[in-house]
Amino acid sequence: MRKVALITGGARGIGRTIAETLANEGYIVVINYNSSVERAFKFKAQLENEKKECMFVCADISKENQVKAMVDAIMDKYGRIDVLVNNSAITNDTLFPEKNAESFRRVFDVNIIGAFNVSKLVGDIMFNQKYGKIINISSTNGINTYYPMCIEYDASKSALISLTHNLAIQFAPYVNVNAVAPGFIATESELEGVDEDFVKLESEKVLLKRAGTEEDVANLVSFLASDKSSFINNEVIRIDGGVYGNF
Repeated sequence: MRKVALITGGARGIGRTIAETLANEGYIVVINYNSSVERAFKFKAQLENEKKECMFVCADISKENQVKAMVDAIMDKYGRIDVLVNNSAITNDTLFPEKNAESFRRVFDVNIIGAFNVSKLVGDIMFNQKYGKIINISSTNGINTYYPMCIEYDASKSALISLTHNLAIQFAPYVNVNAVAPGFIATESELEGVDEDFVKLESEKVLLKRAGTEEDVANLVSFLASDKSSFINNEVIRIDGGVYGNF
């Protein structure tokens, strides 16, 4: 029986690479998207051209009713969800004096309330089917890498780690819940508006002397989604190339 994997924010960036990796490994992939409509259509056409079974669902995961409609649609079509990757995230990189409660709330709505909304429904399904993997995409920004320009993002990724531990307890013993905390990953959004000097500076902080790739993260997620990781639970796994010092 083929496993069904739901990836939120799966139309671009790390989420898309995770979806591609799982599709190549034989999963039925369900890609959630919201604003990335054009990218989603192009990605859907690519996967269908490659004869990969997929489903694309547009939903704002910060809205409970939209999450319920999405999960109901998946269950109506496939009858199960085996893997959930909570990848959806936004940031608000502005100077600290320019920030306000509204911008802070919007980041939390997507990054943490959205992950809670999806995990609550999908976790119950996994618990009832006595099998499931929930993988939360956090960040080293939620552990010990802090930038006031993205204070909302940093706080939300720290909250996602707390959510990971609580979900692991809530859905034990049938669901493995883990978090992945990427460091400096050379995604399109990460490199937007930055110069070579910035990339070099960030890479120098890494023992491997390079930025991570989307494939690096996707490979770790693939492992956690597989039965090879059946005894890994309630963990936060850094994937940062070995950063040293307090950066």
